[in-house]
Amino acid sequence: MSQSTTTIGGVIVSAVSAHLTRRLLQLYIGLTLYGVSSALLVRGGLGLEPWGVLHQGLAEKTGLTIGVVSIIVGAVVLLLWIPIRQRPGLGTVSNVFVIGVAMDGTLMVVPDAHGLAVQIPVMIVGIVLNGVATGLYIAARFGPGPRDGLMTGLHRVTGRSIRLVRTAIEVAVVATGFVLGGSVGIGTVAYALAIGPLAQVFLRVFAISGQGGGSAVVAGGTPEQAILRK
Repeated sequence: MSQSTTTIGGVIVSAVSAHLTRRLLQLYIGLTLYGVSSALLVRGGLGLEPWGVLHQGLAEKTGLTIGVVSIIVGAVVLLLWIPIRQRPGLGTVSNVFVIGVAMDGTLMVVPDAHGLAVQIPVMIVGIVLNGVATGLYIAARFGPGPRDGLMTGLHRVTGRSIRLVRTAIEVAVVATGFVLGGSVGIGTVAYALAIGPLAQVFLRVFAISGQGGGSAVVAGGTPEQAILRK
């Protein structure tokens, strides 16, 4: 009897360990791919995602790499969580560092694209890969990124819709980045239109069932899903 109990306990521990391992792999693969996708949008030269515009503009003015700027901005945004009482998770803190490092690493090895015949495919790959990355790291359920948490926190505190809060923040971010020298173009528009649907698709693809067997990711009403609603 005791042997059976021990065996069952071992199986449970093993299952929990495998579940956690998968979540951690998804988190860090997703964050790495997010950095790679952002770097591809830079190399495509047709416009960046909203926060990327700000990062590039600040990089132009400071002389820092865009990845380092991304890390600094992420840390500053994370500090803004304090007054709105948001709680960071492992994914939140990892988001700050991993994306910036992956972005700079990719920019070191991938050259600029020249000519629309190359730029457009690079832009498309960057946007789709960003959707894949978003689905991976959000579905891992280790907490939203600093910028996403700022949006959901302001939504909770102000009572304004996610759509309005997200739009207001991203318009301000793009405008500031553009003034500083960040790249705004067709890629920026394409990203804005495509990222919501892409992320929703890949959230479902990479959803991880909870201990009860049901998905804890695609159920309605979570902050992570609210982030993606346009």
